[in-house]
Amino acid sequence: MKSSSMRIAIIAAFLATAIAALGGAAYALTRPAMADPIGASLSLSDALHTGSQAFKQVQEPREFVFPDDHGAHPDYALEWWYFTGNLDTLEGRHFGYELTFFRIGLSPHEVNRSSEWASRQLYSAHFALTDVENDRFYSFERYSRDALGMAGAIGSPFQVWLEDWSAAATGSGALPVRLNAADEGVEIDLNLSSQKRIVLNGEDGFSRKGNNSGEASYYYSLTRLPTEGDITLDGKTYAVSGLSWLDREWSSAQLSEEHVGWDWFALQLSDGRDVMYGVLRPADENGSAFELGAMVEADGSHKSIEAGKVALDVLDWWESPLGGTYPSRWRFRMPSEDLDLVVTPYTSNQELNAIVRYWEGAVRIEGVSRGSPISGSGYVELTGYAD
Repeated sequence: MKSSSMRIAIIAAFLATAIAALGGAAYALTRPAMADPIGASLSLSDALHTGSQAFKQVQEPREFVFPDDHGAHPDYALEWWYFTGNLDTLEGRHFGYELTFFRIGLSPHEVNRSSEWASRQLYSAHFALTDVENDRFYSFERYSRDALGMAGAIGSPFQVWLEDWSAAATGSGALPVRLNAADEGVEIDLNLSSQKRIVLNGEDGFSRKGNNSGEASYYYSLTRLPTEGDITLDGKTYAVSGLSWLDREWSSAQLSEEHVGWDWFALQLSDGRDVMYGVLRPADENGSAFELGAMVEADGSHKSIEAGKVALDVLDWWESPLGGTYPSRWRFRMPSEDLDLVVTPYTSNQELNAIVRYWEGAVRIEGVSRGSPISGSGYVELTGYAD
């Protein structure tokens, strides 16, 4: 959930399933053009039937080591680098963006092969742009194996890439980082710096996603990244600035049978605080939701959000023309923080028509905190509604 190993589990599983269905190697060597000719051909539950027990499992806390942990962890089946952000021009024109890289382990062991195309890793990437002024949403999807330099990830200096889409440090560490992606006349060229230290989510980075062994991930975030750069759209380039968010996660977990999908919120507030909150929705009305989250203060200190501390009410719905109905406006309350927010999409249709369809989009925030008005922007991800 742009916050959980559940998100990368679904991405990994549907890609592995698609590769098997489409002939494996031939599919991994090519990138489908957008719009995706495969379409949303897999349901959420079907995609998650792929197993990954051969890979290392996340079962206990570990010590994080930077900059190494900014790079890939091939002993685990699933991993992602997830950038989102809200940006404005000087004139106040608003854009949202997403640039995400997924690593999917095809084998937990090195295999000796003579072909230069041989690889034990598959990479996928999603690139999306929300143009609020024109009520338009653009999304693109790419795939490649980690071979011949087409895709990969390293920790020092940090870089993750798929063809010419990339996130790369401009110095010797992980930040500042430059993002580049372009497709069909839509392009971002952005520079991100850091305003807060790394947040190790859950128990010092050990983030539970269920009650059973292995239902967890290693998960850290950079929740407030001042951003400047350019967005190019329809032949015109706009200088923009604002805030971005990075989520990093790896595991070998799958979505448990108890849950059908998730709602995930990344909220950047005008008082300097950031809120990450995710809820895994039960598969039936008799099941139990699973919650996780973090409150990050303006000074960078943070604490986990305990289950039951958030009241989330859906205020509106949006019906996808492709099928499925998504929540489309929320009241988000945390009485313990004296926080009462209304979260509204900048535009209703921010649905990515990937192999498994999901909604991920920019949102605006208005409300009250500690008796004073508060505002902000963020991103929300919704899965399991299009099945």
